[in-house]
Amino acid sequence: MQIYRSSLLRFADDGQALYDEDGLLAVAPDDRGQQRVVAAGSWQALQAQFTGQPGAEVTHLPGRILAPGFIDLHIHYPQTDVIGAPAAGLLPWLEKYTFPHESAFCERAHADSVAEFFLDELQRNGVTTALAFATSHPGSVDALMGASQARGMRMITGKVLQDRHSPDGVRDQTEQSLIDTETLIQRWHGVDRLGYAITPRFAPTSTHEQLRGAGELAARYADVWIQSHVAENLDEVRWVAELFPKARSYLSVYDDFGLMRERAVYAHCIHLDDEDRALMRERSTAAAVSPTSNLFLGSGFFDFARADAAQFLYGLASDVGGGMSFSPFRTMQAAYVAGREGQTKQGLSLSPGNLWWQHTAGAARALGLAGQVGNLQPGCEADFVVINPACTPLLERKTRQAESLDELLFAMIILGDDRLIERTVVSQAK
Repeated sequence: MQIYRSSLLRFADDGQALYDEDGLLAVAPDDRGQQRVVAAGSWQALQAQFTGQPGAEVTHLPGRILAPGFIDLHIHYPQTDVIGAPAAGLLPWLEKYTFPHESAFCERAHADSVAEFFLDELQRNGVTTALAFATSHPGSVDALMGASQARGMRMITGKVLQDRHSPDGVRDQTEQSLIDTETLIQRWHGVDRLGYAITPRFAPTSTHEQLRGAGELAARYADVWIQSHVAENLDEVRWVAELFPKARSYLSVYDDFGLMRERAVYAHCIHLDDEDRALMRERSTAAAVSPTSNLFLGSGFFDFARADAAQFLYGLASDVGGGMSFSPFRTMQAAYVAGREGQTKQGLSLSPGNLWWQHTAGAARALGLAGQVGNLQPGCEADFVVINPACTPLLERKTRQAESLDELLFAMIILGDDRLIERTVVSQAK
């Protein structure tokens, strides 16, 4: 058993942040060798019970905070080299940068190289679980899955489906794309900490036949994930209306093909109406909110207030390479701005604890993994970060003055970046 003494952040089942300034986190392997949280709470209450156990090792981390590893609910690993590329908007950005870069993933060596760098960046920024797009090339999935497995990371990814309105090099063939998807599901889903996601790029780049086949696979493999994009950009929304004239809305296109259910996650969800939001709740489908990407591409603002009123699931995501940073702190900063700018006239102030929850335990709930990742409660997989709130002179000065947990968390959200993450620990089975 490994015992850590440090400040400790975790979350109650209702999403409330729990904080012990002098905390204890006890971690031990389960019967499969998976590292899990055995106990979490105040040092004073727990130390007598746990520090005296045979073989217990205590690591004292004064001035540090242990917190759950972050979950990135939507990210494109093949767009690692696209981040920071200028463009007029979503569709021109795809044509000029994204598709050319993704076409290079036909070469396995390139995919392997990017996968390793991508995972380095995730871990450097404290991300321990991700729902990631690969490309239309099956080898791109094999590259990311293999690299994640070697590190013991929890990773969910899938081959992109796009059999129309896509250039040579990324466009796939309808029947073969579905065969490849099923083969990859059987190869990777449920292996160690890996999961597969059926991945239509977005409705305009898939034919009716491909979407229908994707829905059939989703019905056949009920525990795999589904991921795509919806209602990100108004030009995109108009395009979908032209391509699917019988559909009630952009979102309903996916529902018509059986692609809305638990473990389905749709990125952006900006331009939804009340019927769409009700459908999200009814189908237990989640939104991946990507505020840095939405700001970068000028797409609009996710409506947190209406999402909460409709009571559908959502969590935070970087959306690299449209997103501007791998850092969860940058994402939380942008989510705060989106909440202030994109709601009612008086704005919406998202609380620091809620922002942090959206990127950890809330994102786990959106993935259907509540109680497994994104938290440091007993039974959770032991993915966590060691945070140094004094990592810069300004953060040291500001966090030292914090008189409440909200002030401490908010200072790190607004002033923080990858420098806050001193160490990332992944619950790798041994």
